[in-house]
Amino acid sequence: MIYGIGTDICDIRRIRETLARRGERFAEKVLGPHELAVFRERSARVPARGISYLATRFSAKEAFSKAIGMGMRMPMSWRDCEIVKAASGKPEIRLHGELAIWFEAKGLKAHVSVTDETEYAAAFVVVESKD
Repeated sequence: MIYGIGTDICDIRRIRETLARRGERFAEKVLGPHELAVFRERSARVPARGISYLATRFSAKEAFSKAIGMGMRMPMSWRDCEIVKAASGKPEIRLHGELAIWFEAKGLKAHVSVTDETEYAAAFVVVESKD
């Protein structure tokens, strides 16, 4: 049964400008530990790839917060929600802390899709209940 659906589109230029203004502190606020390592690795090789990665993760977390119906308020937090890649390459949501406890107690499962183009990143999340 569908619990919630969320979608988000993000202007990559806005992410680039925020990163230029605030530096890596912005990435550290939005990204979890695994994501931050991937961001740094991609940024070191090709800065534009790092920015696109940050934008897709930002968009996916916004979409997830909408799908669970709470926006960016506790237990939802930027760093407790990570978008990771499965061995197959499929994006998956990995939760930590109070958010993971809340999500598991509700018996929920999330599915996420992310995409990006030159100027935009977008994400779509479906959260289903096991009932």
